[in-house]
Amino acid sequence: MSIIKLSTEINRSPRVMQLEGIFDLQAAQVSTTEIPNNIPDLGTRDWNIGLIVGPSGAGKTTVAKDMFNQELLSTETMQWGRNNAVIDDFPKELPIKDITELLSSVGFSSPPAWLRPYENLSNGEKFRVSMARVLAESKEIAVVDEFTSVIDRTVAQIGSAAIAKTVRARNQKFVAVACHYDIEEWLRPDWIYQPHLGTFTWGSVQPRPQVNVEVIWAKYEAWSIFSKHHYLSDSLNKSAQIYVGLIKDQPAVFTAILPLINANVKNARRISRTVVLPDYQGIGLGGRFVDYVCAGLAAQGLSTYTTTSHPARVRALNRSSNWEMIREPSRVAQRGKTSSITGRLGLSRSRITTGFRFAGAPNEEIAKVLCPRPKN
Repeated sequence: MSIIKLSTEINRSPRVMQLEGIFDLQAAQVSTTEIPNNIPDLGTRDWNIGLIVGPSGAGKTTVAKDMFNQELLSTETMQWGRNNAVIDDFPKELPIKDITELLSSVGFSSPPAWLRPYENLSNGEKFRVSMARVLAESKEIAVVDEFTSVIDRTVAQIGSAAIAKTVRARNQKFVAVACHYDIEEWLRPDWIYQPHLGTFTWGSVQPRPQVNVEVIWAKYEAWSIFSKHHYLSDSLNKSAQIYVGLIKDQPAVFTAILPLINANVKNARRISRTVVLPDYQGIGLGGRFVDYVCAGLAAQGLSTYTTTSHPARVRALNRSSNWEMIREPSRVAQRGKTSSITGRLGLSRSRITTGFRFAGAPNEEIAKVLCPRPKN
């Protein structure tokens, strides 16, 4: 164990001497604070995420500075361009593909928002883009002070899970310095240090808490909550079947289903819109929600198709055993070279899209949740 000693000279002003008299304080020229640092040699074990946590005044920042020297970062002091898009504040040598993948991985997955200046983002978006930039810029280890201190606790928890997943996928080292314990089970640190108790604990990575989602059949008006967060358009066909996922009775995820009009297939549906509200992005909620709905539709005898241009969504669908690619990335469907079904799914000439078909197992129990049964 080591002791960090902080000494501050006291200016013995008349008010200081009055205070000493009122509270019977011993007259002193120097104020000294001792903070224990019981963090062992971290090089003896493999790890990705550490957490230094405790109440205000516990000495968290002092310990972090003592351990990691110049590696300590604060999102409050990061410099951002006043008028340029946030993507332009990332390292110049980083390809745009890597930047967008990193932003999506931490739960900031809205291309229109990537084009805005930092000051025009919400607090939750600022937090996520800051974390993405920290991970992009860190060479050996990223140590972030006041982690999640100024954001809503739901954003803090969901964001912590997204960041933890990204750090481990990139095999980086990340240390959060925080005063909130509610992020611990979401961040799933490999070690925890509490300066006010002087306790250090190696941990084992546990599954993050389950996110319970209630699925409801919704009316068109629900789109108004989600529309501005769709990455392409705020329009929606009024004939769409709409399903909304609630987390703790609050809207979190939305998907809209439309009939697929094609002479070559019967009883087919297509996904028109899927939106996850910013506070809940980064934990794969949108993909799981869509799979849930599609499994229910499959049990009703309906096949479901989707087309997307979002790079992160294309990668996720391509990795999933529940989806089959029926058209490779292209600007238009190549009739005669691919399934004629994709002609209806590849209408955009201005952007590259990819077509998929749901190939997962049908689920009768989910079908009951999605009642009333849609008309063919």
